[in-house]
Amino acid sequence: MNAKLFAYAPAPESRSVVEIASSYGLFIDGEFREAAAGKVFKTLAPASEEVLSEVAYGDEADVDAAVRAARAAFGAWSAMPGAERAKYLFRIARIVQERARELAVLETLDNGKPIRETRDADLPLVAAHFFYYAGWADKLAYAGCGPNPRALGVAAQVIPWNFPLLMLAWKVAPALAAGNTVVLKPAETTPLSALFFADICRQAGLPKGVVNIVTGDGATGASLVGHPDVNKVAFTGSTAVGKQIARTVAGTEKRLTLELGGKGANIVFEDAPLDQAVEGIVGGIFFNQGQVCCAGSRLLVQESVQEELLDALKRRLGTLRVGDPLDKNTDVGAINSAEQLARITELAEAGEAEGAQRWSPPCELPGEGYWFAPTVFTGVSQAHRIAREEIFGPVLSVLTFRTPDEAVAKANNTPYGLSAGIWTEKGSRILKLANQLRAGVVWANTFNKFDPTSPFGGYKESGYGREGGRHGLEAYLEHA
Repeated sequence: MNAKLFAYAPAPESRSVVEIASSYGLFIDGEFREAAAGKVFKTLAPASEEVLSEVAYGDEADVDAAVRAARAAFGAWSAMPGAERAKYLFRIARIVQERARELAVLETLDNGKPIRETRDADLPLVAAHFFYYAGWADKLAYAGCGPNPRALGVAAQVIPWNFPLLMLAWKVAPALAAGNTVVLKPAETTPLSALFFADICRQAGLPKGVVNIVTGDGATGASLVGHPDVNKVAFTGSTAVGKQIARTVAGTEKRLTLELGGKGANIVFEDAPLDQAVEGIVGGIFFNQGQVCCAGSRLLVQESVQEELLDALKRRLGTLRVGDPLDKNTDVGAINSAEQLARITELAEAGEAEGAQRWSPPCELPGEGYWFAPTVFTGVSQAHRIAREEIFGPVLSVLTFRTPDEAVAKANNTPYGLSAGIWTEKGSRILKLANQLRAGVVWANTFNKFDPTSPFGGYKESGYGREGGRHGLEAYLEHA
């Protein structure tokens, strides 16, 4: 049979559904404004390196203005009946749904991830989080945080570039439901969806000052975290920055939640449904180009099925389509930035230098933009850097085990503790291992499944505190 009959024709999503302005200001007290010092920076499309827009660079003065606006809005917002706050959250959720196609294209352009992911995963989850926490706004007394919980005050929120709009929803929705006001700092490489969200807040009629968005880089985030009139800090990002934030907040009365790095183990036993496991492995490490804190970047496979599983995995990787993120057929898009690509490249080269065997499927990478082919390392030991350090890219390290105890020991042999996966037909084994694994979330015969009703967070250097579910409200409430 002629294989060309099944070739994929290009199916690009139209860029015309989203209108990106040539420049954007900071969103403070319900209005867009220039940065106090007049500084700006550019945001690029990772797939082409084209400049998408020019964005205001917020400094200490801008952060102070945003915090003051949030503080001024806090009294009325926190005093508002929960059912009234819920109306705004429901409105935001519906507008996100109405503008989902526009936002999906925007996120793909600014981040580099495939449109299939932003359209089918990111945006539905963003809306779901606002719907979910809207339902909690008038039921806070039943969230397990005491009989008369109250809002903390001003929440400083710093989010990463890998899921810009989804991480915004994870933080903003519970904060607003609990009656807090927000100052949010998006990542410098992906500021656009947060600025579009500011427009959604205005469209929803959200009172001025309840949500403020200050764009900038790490220095902007540090100013926000260190501001004396902030009551709560929520950060998702690298472990190194998380440690610095913890030092900054130490000795103050600020509440803190950290969701940091990971080095998730995906454990496949000999009785696992191997075809299903292969799909879970691929989704676990190549979703969003592996730029996922809970990625299954370490594959632990039982020795007896190693060869069979790897053969099936390599066949499956040969079908992945790498290229234009706006093409609906694309499986693996662009790496977010030149800096991140350099980090992935350096660690992959270290894997080869330390003796692991590197393999990638044949694929032609585009000539422009930031790209890295899906990569699998075999012959990996626990001493290798690629088995210990978070690569945050489409790189899978394969290790083997013989017994369940060995699998648990290897899975837990990491400074991180964010995620893990178990593949087996035995329910008793799943329950036993899930208790033994030091990971905040353990998936059984699946991977990278998220739901707004389910808490997410880590142990050890993966941070502390939980986001999602009623547990996600605790960080934004205090007992009366």
